[in-house]
Amino acid sequence: MDRRQFLTGASGMGMALALGDAFWQRALAAPAQPGASPYGPLLAADANGLELPAGFSSRVVATSMQPVPATSYPWHAFPDGGACVPPDDGGWVYVSNCENPPPVDLPLGPVGDALGGASAIRFDAGGEVVDAYRILEGTQSNCAGGLTPWGTWLSCEEIDGGQVWECDPFGGPSVARPALGRFKHEMAAVDPARQRVYLSEDETDGLLYRYTPPAGAWGSGDALQGGALEAMAVAADGAVTWLPVPDPAAPPLRASVPGATTFDGGEGVIYDDGKVYLTTKGDHRVWVHDVEAQTMAVLYDGLELGPDAVLTGVDNILASSVHDLYVAEDGGNLEICIITPDLVVAPVVRMTGPQHGIDQPTPLPLESEVTGLALSPDGNRMYFNSERGQVFGITYEVTGPWRGGTLAPATPSGPSGPSGPSGPSAPAEPPAATTAPGAPATARGGELARTGGVGAWAAGAAAAAAVALRSLARPYR
Repeated sequence: MDRRQFLTGASGMGMALALGDAFWQRALAAPAQPGASPYGPLLAADANGLELPAGFSSRVVATSMQPVPATSYPWHAFPDGGACVPPDDGGWVYVSNCENPPPVDLPLGPVGDALGGASAIRFDAGGEVVDAYRILEGTQSNCAGGLTPWGTWLSCEEIDGGQVWECDPFGGPSVARPALGRFKHEMAAVDPARQRVYLSEDETDGLLYRYTPPAGAWGSGDALQGGALEAMAVAADGAVTWLPVPDPAAPPLRASVPGATTFDGGEGVIYDDGKVYLTTKGDHRVWVHDVEAQTMAVLYDGLELGPDAVLTGVDNILASSVHDLYVAEDGGNLEICIITPDLVVAPVVRMTGPQHGIDQPTPLPLESEVTGLALSPDGNRMYFNSERGQVFGITYEVTGPWRGGTLAPATPSGPSGPSGPSGPSAPAEPPAATTAPGAPATARGGELARTGGVGAWAAGAAAAAAVALRSLARPYR
């Protein structure tokens, strides 16, 4: 946490000080606490302005408004949510949303002829770029999203009445999925075991939604139409119930579900091993929902930690194959922080330099944020963006011994932590590389077609200036 975040949270901290010792006892009861990173300390910034642990290296994969290297495709502005999908050739595809127009007051207006949408970069088995192309167009402010078990990308519009669009990472047609709700979407997370989708809402009084498909529909895009949408309600003891949303297509949805619990700026949401994790940027919290116990608890509370918080402005979230959580900052020190299974919170990447708008006087609010967290299928490469780096965005790749990757030691370092509402499940055996979710099937009854080919961005881009505590997590309060 730096000076800006401390000042931003000053009013909340003043209230905390007024509450005295009881407040701080509650703060210290939050299980995820700052500690030493399993990767070691961050070193001096490299040539790309990234502070990384020893043994890691970086490269710029794409710079927005410029052609992706080795292709003629101009990378979209304001890259946001992303994920990696493995095709059948041993490589992978990184899909990336375009949050255009951005959620900041830019007098430039929308950048380029195409609003929002999503693009993809294809890598071969050696990690070299071989193609880049459009996978979604004609939408607005596409923020984050999520992968389906059948290999498609759910791209979420962060606008009033926004929709979720199901996209083919290989360039086939995209389909709107209004059954997932019309609201200011942020991210989507799929529970493949219980066949549900969780959706976050980026409002100061946003809800956390759960979608259940029709019986027998799971396994294709058919599952994303005709199901039931519900909103979470949390009791004082953390017990969860789900309330029906009367009409998913009639915004504002949050006003139609009395009794639903509101969350202050719902951002990242991810499913991992029986738990759904939610980040809320307004109060710097990471939450954990145990889907079997049906409880909701605070896993990490940055605001209550005050100046000792290493993670603030919580936003995009990623879960690794060994149940490490990686959380990106929107603000703060522009870091990616790990929350380990033994509940240590520490930075693993930090973006530095004026290209990210840090403390640089400017007539435009161009301070960047970290977005688009994803790991390659072998777990060795992490992708992310500086969404407004150099004004329009920079996409990075960091390679190294990420825990769970094939370059990592056989057993993740550090003691095993609890499994339950307090944190991620601890790895028990040396992990295998991430498996493929499967390719999109042939178009049928609402499914997306797989083409395996290259999509085209017909509307070209326009250039413009511009310590771990293992106590139980606190229940919701």
